[in-house]
Amino acid sequence: MTKERKGRVEGKMAFVTGGAQGLGKASAIMLAREGAKVTLADINEKGAQAVADEINANYPGMAFAAGLDVTREDHWKDALAEANKAMGGINVLFNNAGIGGGTTVEDTDFETFKKVQAVDVDSVFLGCKYAIPYMVPHAPGSIINTSSIAGLIAGHNMAAYNAAKAGVWLLSKSVALHCAKRGYRIRSNSIHPTFIDTPILDGMARGMSKEELVRKLAKQVPLGVVGDPDDVAYCVLYLASDESKFITGSEIKIDGGISAM
Repeated sequence: MTKERKGRVEGKMAFVTGGAQGLGKASAIMLAREGAKVTLADINEKGAQAVADEINANYPGMAFAAGLDVTREDHWKDALAEANKAMGGINVLFNNAGIGGGTTVEDTDFETFKKVQAVDVDSVFLGCKYAIPYMVPHAPGSIINTSSIAGLIAGHNMAAYNAAKAGVWLLSKSVALHCAKRGYRIRSNSIHPTFIDTPILDGMARGMSKEELVRKLAKQVPLGVVGDPDDVAYCVLYLASDESKFITGSEIKIDGGISAM
């Protein structure tokens, strides 16, 4: 007699920022496929709703959408309250929203620097601060924060982005230790992708075609390819699941071997 298969995150309730496209979209789809309810939050609320509709077409009642400017404290409070009500709780937080911007420390204007920090780091602080109280009653829980390989390895022309993603890396560890000390049964980890084939690459093309850019970037990766969104989504799925119940305060590199060089 065969047993009914359960998904790897059956019964989880996940809040995903930057859910309208890219890594957020891919991860939300995978989480829903494996049994989790998901709320896709994005400043592009129509885009988030479109992804939620796509998920619900295959997994009815599993996805919800919320508008969220991740730099605004009031937006976080409202979106999390809405998600908590819609899903019946929250026990997975995927802080994924982020932007690039700026070049060298001399050539980056202060406004750009502050904007990158606000979207990439302030959002993680606000998400953790305001999601944890919702997560505690529904533990075990998992916080997954998108850093970057650029949060571990610097570039001469990435001052703002390096600073922001490095901040996400150590903030994730601080949150992990805080939750452990309080006995919350909530884990916190950071993920560190390199080049992934998402819409963010469009802004890097600078006169060349997307295909040319992908070939150029692939040459920098030991495995010789640019990553696929699902390469990151599978990592998010693992960290969201109880399979990773003894992993906290860690960083997982999804970089095709770049950090090994």
